[in-house]
Amino acid sequence: MRVAELMTPKVRSISADATVADAVREMADGHVSALPVLQGQAVVGVVSTTDLLQAQAEVEDRGARAVLFEQTAVADLMTRDPLTIEPDADVRDAARQMLYADVHRLFVVNDGRLVGVLSQTDIAQAVGNGRV
Repeated sequence: MRVAELMTPKVRSISADATVADAVREMADGHVSALPVLQGQAVVGVVSTTDLLQAQAEVEDRGARAVLFEQTAVADLMTRDPLTIEPDADVRDAARQMLYADVHRLFVVNDGRLVGVLSQTDIAQAVGNGRV
């Protein structure tokens, strides 16, 4: 089975220059725990709830927290160069890549453009339904 058959094609994303507050809103609105960070059409990073919680835990007071949320760019918190996979890759290869890298999702990229996301949950559901 190919990644394209299991991936979610509609992916919420955020630009590298968006604020942390923008990322929090986008994650909450989309009920997702991470967003690919785009610069143009290219995936340049990923920002997760873990990144946001860690950054918030490091600020000491309410004023600093306001600066973090309203004035800090997503690019300052994101993990750079997230793992990606092509849509025609085998799902088993994607699962191995997630397992060995200890990540929950892979962004699906075709010709340098984001075309989807494949999560561990997508793979587990397919296995449970006998599709893989």
